[in-house]
Amino acid sequence: MELKNPFVLKISKVISNFFNPLVSLVIYFFYYSYKNYTWQQASAKFLPILLLLILPIIYWIYRNVRLGNYTNMDVSNRKQRHSLYIFIIMATVVFLSVDFYLHQVIDWAVFLLCLLLILMQLSNFFVKSSMHTGLNVYVAALFWAIEPVMGIFWFILSILIGITRIVLKRHTPLEVLAGALIAIFVSLLYLVTAKSTIF
Repeated sequence: MELKNPFVLKISKVISNFFNPLVSLVIYFFYYSYKNYTWQQASAKFLPILLLLILPIIYWIYRNVRLGNYTNMDVSNRKQRHSLYIFIIMATVVFLSVDFYLHQVIDWAVFLLCLLLILMQLSNFFVKSSMHTGLNVYVAALFWAIEPVMGIFWFILSILIGITRIVLKRHTPLEVLAGALIAIFVSLLYLVTAKSTIF
């Protein structure tokens, strides 16, 4: 049965659009920076993220929407997602390489984020796993590692985000569940084996 309640649809759209994976990761970065860095340290760490991840990914999606390669900024089409995953994974590898060059340590949280993206790309050949749900579940694990209350809050928020993806018909329940399960697996890897922080 199709949901036609305009208020629910509007709220779902606001939540889904605002808590897209890039925004959620940036919120985590600012929260972590507020807890651990000075303004200068946070700025120095954010610049490579902005230049190597955020801006290239936004430009890639925008350009492909303009060229007609992607139907929308959500990249909801399963086949269209293949090239998006490849680009984001490549951008993440570039960031990891530059970050390692600058700091001589592997950022395990970003490394596992890359693993999450690779697993979601593999899943995409069979099921269009929800990227919104998966990456927000992972952000919940990142928050949990520094402040469990925030982790619980963000996990509940991830469930709500998954529901909005179904309400907006961007994903089926199976696709949302697939994204969540992949992210839970990678999140447990992060929490059990990688005690380092994302930045």
